[in-house]
Amino acid sequence: MVNKALTIAGSDSGGGAGIQADLKTFHACHVYGMSAITAVTAQNTKGVQGVFPLSVSGVIEQLTSVTEDLPPQAVKTGMLVNEEIIASVADFASSSGWEKLIVDPVMIAKGGASLLEEKSIQTLLNRLIPVAYVITPNIPEAEALTGRQIVNVDDCRKAAVDLYEMGAKHVVIKGGHQSQSLYATDILYDGKGFYEFTSPRVSTPHTHGTGCTFSAVITAELAKGNTVYDSVQTAKEFISAAITHSLGIGSGHGPTNHWAYHEGLKV
Repeated sequence: MVNKALTIAGSDSGGGAGIQADLKTFHACHVYGMSAITAVTAQNTKGVQGVFPLSVSGVIEQLTSVTEDLPPQAVKTGMLVNEEIIASVADFASSSGWEKLIVDPVMIAKGGASLLEEKSIQTLLNRLIPVAYVITPNIPEAEALTGRQIVNVDDCRKAAVDLYEMGAKHVVIKGGHQSQSLYATDILYDGKGFYEFTSPRVSTPHTHGTGCTFSAVITAELAKGNTVYDSVQTAKEFISAAITHSLGIGSGHGPTNHWAYHEGLKV
């Protein structure tokens, strides 16, 4: 059987994040990738110059077309743009019986541009998180979703519990924004226990698309039937290699190296 994964996200014209990063990651993980585009963006390593959302019907038609012929083993969401698309995707996920929905709550681009309308956050909380198998916020996103200030690992654990109680079956809070630490520690919470995944912090501006890529690895590994713990472990190793051996292209926040991990490049 060919394992298949579906990404529902925005298109990044610069190729470092969004749909493009997800499909590159699926391919690198030996999973067949499919997509439903929520918005077209004009962006590069320097920032986002424009966001052009698709209609709700356009997103749903893509999902219907893909899933009726190529049912995925796992699905991930990225930039969902607005409350209408978030609610429609949540409804589609529920009606389709998706058991492995990975929610990357994309809100802010690497350069600081907002990628999710403010009024949409409540819809994400009320509609999408309750159907999430795994949710993967970074620290600013976890703060926005929980209302907590996060300054250390203990704060990450508390925020993870909050998100679990909102309905997500597994919560992964990424620690890359804890810049005062020499290490980047990600926290996984499954309602029973906490698990930490730690790697040395790499000083580089080339981190565009790290969140998309990280959650895409988890999605691909879950599509292959691996456990959440093992999927997060692989994602941690994959993204650490991708950042350590970044491509060094672009004059801003450059993309990561999606083939580093499977080429055996070490952290």
